[in-house]
Amino acid sequence: MAAAVLLDDGVILTSIGLDNVNAAVNLCAETGALCQAFTLDRTVVASACVARAAEGVTVLAPCGVCQERLALWGPRVEVVVADPEAPAGWAMRTLEELNPYYWATQCTEDGKWPTTAEHSG
Repeated sequence: MAAAVLLDDGVILTSIGLDNVNAAVNLCAETGALCQAFTLDRTVVASACVARAAEGVTVLAPCGVCQERLALWGPRVEVVVADPEAPAGWAMRTLEELNPYYWATQCTEDGKWPTTAEHSG
């Protein structure tokens, strides 16, 4: 698997998912790029993840853990999802579209998506 993360200044960070015989130590492909963005104090605006498949490459929507990692940058972060009805076979969706009932809204005073500071707190 491989991932690309777009930052607010147009920089693209990439990372891969390492395979390991001990599945407990595997990380999602997005993890490296997201950690790098956080370390650089940059804002992630979009993310894409792909995997090799028998028929070529397949687009993977972020798993629940990666949705949580991306949530740090807010509900408008866009992610690539497989969409067989789209001309390219994939489409962009915001995290809010992926998860309209995000659990962390119950942890804020106003019931809205947590800010970066609230997520990091």
